[in-house]
Amino acid sequence: MQVKAVAKSVRIAPRKVRLVIDLIRGKNVGEAIAILRHTQRGASPVVEKVLKSAVANAEHNYEMDTDNLVISEAFVNEGATLKRFRPRAQGRASKINKRTSHITVVVTEKKEG
Repeated sequence: MQVKAVAKSVRIAPRKVRLVIDLIRGKNVGEAIAILRHTQRGASPVVEKVLKSAVANAEHNYEMDTDNLVISEAFVNEGATLKRFRPRAQGRASKINKRTSHITVVVTEKKEG
């Protein structure tokens, strides 16, 4: 059984979140939380929150054992981009794209044997 949690429109660029997601993909849940706690990236608290939500969903909705959970899938999609402008010299303006992310974490129970 696969259980997932999704965080939508998180105000961090997907490129930055993917660096953190790649660290935990395929890991045991306890190990993944330890990695996220000690990773000094702005995205790690957000990814940790999504991971804890997926674990809570598995525990509460499907009565799965949290010690046997493994991250089977973890990916980031690009959300809506907020377009802003910054004033520049001689009356010009340059565009700033403030990107958002949709973070998805899927956990499954570890197979015995």
